[in-house]
Amino acid sequence: MEHTITLQERKVCIMKTESTARQGGEKQVKTHHITVSAMLSALAFVLMYIEISVPIMPAFVKFDFSDLPALLGAFALGPIYGVIIELVKNLLHLIVSQSMFIGELSNFILGAVFTFIAGFIYRLHKTKRMALIAGLSGAVIMGIVSIFSNLFIVYPVYVSVYFGGDVNVCISMYQAIVPMLHLDSLLSCLLIFNLPFTIVKGIIDVLITFAVYKKISPIIKSF
Repeated sequence: MEHTITLQERKVCIMKTESTARQGGEKQVKTHHITVSAMLSALAFVLMYIEISVPIMPAFVKFDFSDLPALLGAFALGPIYGVIIELVKNLLHLIVSQSMFIGELSNFILGAVFTFIAGFIYRLHKTKRMALIAGLSGAVIMGIVSIFSNLFIVYPVYVSVYFGGDVNVCISMYQAIVPMLHLDSLLSCLLIFNLPFTIVKGIIDVLITFAVYKKISPIIKSF
């Protein structure tokens, strides 16, 4: 006996087909995001080796462009992926690092804040203007967070490991840069030197990203 397919059965069949297609599409998107994140993480890891000494900062503070791939990832894939790229690059760097994990810890904290804020704001409205606002907001917030992370987490460990627990040794390195300032605390050093340095570092990454994103975006989406 032939079975006539009812309207309800047709609807169920269509819904199942659409659900299967949607799941397949979501899986494909997830695979793409993971692949791109892995590539950007590897690029960020390589860029960590390109460090530039800055005359207005102590010798142990370097400038690098390793946040650039993470920022690109945050814009292209979403803020969470920016944080993941920051995490992976620093985990990779731990294998070859001689900084006793201190440099990686600082890099991850600030990079994660920077890329998450920028990616989150940009996700609300994806325009050039919003991209610039998002990036600059991320840079400023990263600078503010750097005061607290350095004061309470990073520098206490660094001073303990490299300066025998004597914070005055660290302060003297800042003092030597501009003797006339008469710095008397680590907080004053961070406010005068690290805050603007961190913000400017973020702004440079933003400007580079702003200049190349449209050209790189199709390449990222093609993988």
